[in-house]
Amino acid sequence: MAGGGALVAALTDLARPGGLLRHGVAGLVTAAAAAGGQFALVLVVTRSLSPQAAGAFFTATSVCLMLAGVVRLDTGNGLVHALARNRSVGGPDGGRRLVRGVLAPVAALASMTGAAVAVAAGPLAGLTGVPGGVWVVLAAALPFVALSDVLICATRGLGTMRPTLLLAGAVQPLGQLVLVTAAVLCAAPAPVLAAAWALPPVAGAVLAAVRLRGLGPYEVGEVGAFWRHTAPRSAAAALQSVFQRLDVVIVALLAGPAAAAVYTAATRFKVLGQLAGQGLAQAAQTRLVKALAEGDLDGARALYRTTTRWLVVLTWPLWLGYAVLAPWLLPLFGPAYAGGGAIALVLSATMMVATACGMVDVVLVAGGRTAASLANVTAAVAVTIALDVLLVPAYGALGAALGWSGGVLVKNLLPAVQVHRRYGLLPFGRVAAS
Repeated sequence: MAGGGALVAALTDLARPGGLLRHGVAGLVTAAAAAGGQFALVLVVTRSLSPQAAGAFFTATSVCLMLAGVVRLDTGNGLVHALARNRSVGGPDGGRRLVRGVLAPVAALASMTGAAVAVAAGPLAGLTGVPGGVWVVLAAALPFVALSDVLICATRGLGTMRPTLLLAGAVQPLGQLVLVTAAVLCAAPAPVLAAAWALPPVAGAVLAAVRLRGLGPYEVGEVGAFWRHTAPRSAAAALQSVFQRLDVVIVALLAGPAAAAVYTAATRFKVLGQLAGQGLAQAAQTRLVKALAEGDLDGARALYRTTTRWLVVLTWPLWLGYAVLAPWLLPLFGPAYAGGGAIALVLSATMMVATACGMVDVVLVAGGRTAASLANVTAAVAVTIALDVLLVPAYGALGAALGWSGGVLVKNLLPAVQVHRRYGLLPFGRVAAS
């Protein structure tokens, strides 16, 4: 039976050197270190600063990450797709010349955006309550924050997980934790705290660029083909970046920085729960691209089902535990954060549903369905913003959690239906024969 053969192939790939298991473990270690570093960073900030100051810090860094996600234009995932596909059909060196041509527009857009943030530092300070010096520091760091992710993705597309493990898993998250902790202990002013947070991404970008040195000149035709595929996904990635961070900013604007700090703390556990998905996605993305490019639907189905089961096994106990233990866990951030239990329940239930859908957006993008991905994320952002505007003024951080939940459900359920209709993929059960 074709489905049984695909499952055997998937299990064989898990076991052999260089297979999904080894790369999955590397991806999980990377994501675990990043998530652990972010969680510890939030803990340090909330325990050391007032809710007002902590909320200002989270608001500013959320805006920086949101803008970086927008100006990246999803070139990181685009390069993974292009380089993995070229390695499959054009040999191990296929597509290497593409990288430098793709980096240029991202660097230019990031630099212009950073300059605009620096010019608007005064108005931003008045609007958000974050000191103007913080905005200037983050404006200078913005190009490096954007490029670090793109450069690291390029190394992964060329077939190695080591730079991802080292840079994304150690240098950036652990560097931020160490430097911000040191700045807090020294009672540093807000701009110095921002600089401590921004320096590790600068180092990550430089080290990843060194790893990619020696790439040859690119051809205009290659770059044009890249953007024809990536353009719809670029818009989707920009909206996805907004989706991930806008809730913190909306809470700060509508309910104040202190409420933003409570919301950030109560939802920070989702980073720990998402690490399994991030790690498996990093490991499985190139394999999905190759399977779909070669028309191996049975292999893609088996891979999708295997990763979904692992996601459920790894994350559902965490979400159930968080829902039960939230009244004891949230006070770890400080007495002001103890009232986030309802947020924890919303978060846990939503993420269990999302996890059960599997890596549906990764499948869509791997199959070249970037326009569908764009439509899905657009719908999710629209739902989130609408619910936030309706609920945050009345319910504060809980209203933002409900808005985020509505967006997450839309973002996962829509592509789940789409990948089933187009490819016959189901997260559980038998693999359908082609």
